Amino acid sequence: MSNSDDVNISIAEQELPEEVEEKRKKGLLRTGYTTGTCATAATKAALIALLTGNIPKEVTVTLPKGNTAVIQVKECKIVDGYAECTVVKDAGDDPDVTHGAEIVSRVELTDSIGNIDIQGGKGVGIVTKPGLGLEIGKPAINPTPKRMIINAVNEVAHNILSRRGVKITISVPRGEELAKKTDNPRLGIVGGISILGTTGIVIPYSTASFAASIRQAIDVTVAMGNDTVVFTTGGRSEEFIKRVIGYALPDHCFIQMGDFVAYSARTAANKGIKRIIVGGFIGKLSKVAKGIKQTHVKGSTVDMDFLASIAKECNADTASIEEIRNANTARHVMEIVISKGIKGYFDRLCMLVCERIYEYTDSKVDSIECIMFDFDGNVIGNARLSKEG
Repeated sequence: MSNSDDVNISIAEQELPEEVEEKRKKGLLRTGYTTGTCATAATKAALIALLTGNIPKEVTVTLPKGNTAVIQVKECKIVDGYAECTVVKDAGDDPDVTHGAEIVSRVELTDSIGNIDIQGGKGVGIVTKPGLGLEIGKPAINPTPKRMIINAVNEVAHNILSRRGVKITISVPRGEELAKKTDNPRLGIVGGISILGTTGIVIPYSTASFAASIRQAIDVTVAMGNDTVVFTTGGRSEEFIKRVIGYALPDHCFIQMGDFVAYSARTAANKGIKRIIVGGFIGKLSKVAKGIKQTHVKGSTVDMDFLASIAKECNADTASIEEIRNANTARHVMEIVISKGIKGYFDRLCMLVCERIYEYTDSKVDSIECIMFDFDGNVIGNARLSKEG
């Protein structure tokens, strides 16, 4: 899946600060641990406390690939019949909204011999929609963290399991509040965050994590029986496009693809999506129109010669074409086009976006539509490409 799939993240339009980009290139960003690793550590600490009466300050947990991590325990208490320990999630240098969140595990013994029962408590979301690979109505604790927790229990209490069972309840005190900053609500995870992680480690600013979150959102859309997705480059463009097309489509059909244009289109088509709508602003849409598949500012620039060539196609006068060629930014181009009254310019750019995205889908979808906004949310360009012509 990815090096880090802890996707309790806000899929928002974001350019990396230059110093962060440089650190990433040099491998200087600090890695962290997933919510799944933290839940495992809290569980192991609580089980040790319950069985021995000793409160550990740290525990060593085994990660999915067999490597280990030493995790600090913030606090632990032993009460009649159970122990409860807290681990604070450290996401390293990644801007994960769950960084600093307390992950709590309450452990108690049961009479169900050999059974390890893992439940979700306060702040752990409940699954309400299909497509996530989790049972509807159950807590959003993914399979890998469950396996990690079970392995930790077996490490500590193998002998106990021959005559008792173990019940584990994972909670996140601020989980419901944090979940509002993530895509969990639209994916059908309500009431809290997810307990996630395939490797146990968070890779800072991981593009693989972002791609995984897009794929997961598409999976939910398909599982809910919808064949239309609305891709936007961020929160503002999503807000604007909802005003235009209304709220006829369910919220899970709206997916913020960020810079991952080609990946999003190809994934949607391969999973059976038939209609794609794209919304955005001139900067990133001009990059898509030119054929740039990943539009991050550090990996691509707005091509003024390309934008000038569109003006020529639209029969703009020579002076206007040269003014566009020498523009400072894509926004500046937009202002020039509007002030000069170059007819059809934005619609032509939108059609080129549709053509590029249609190529990325290998012609599998029935229609592509592109809507371009100015920075106040007004529609300035629109185009639609369909198999029917």
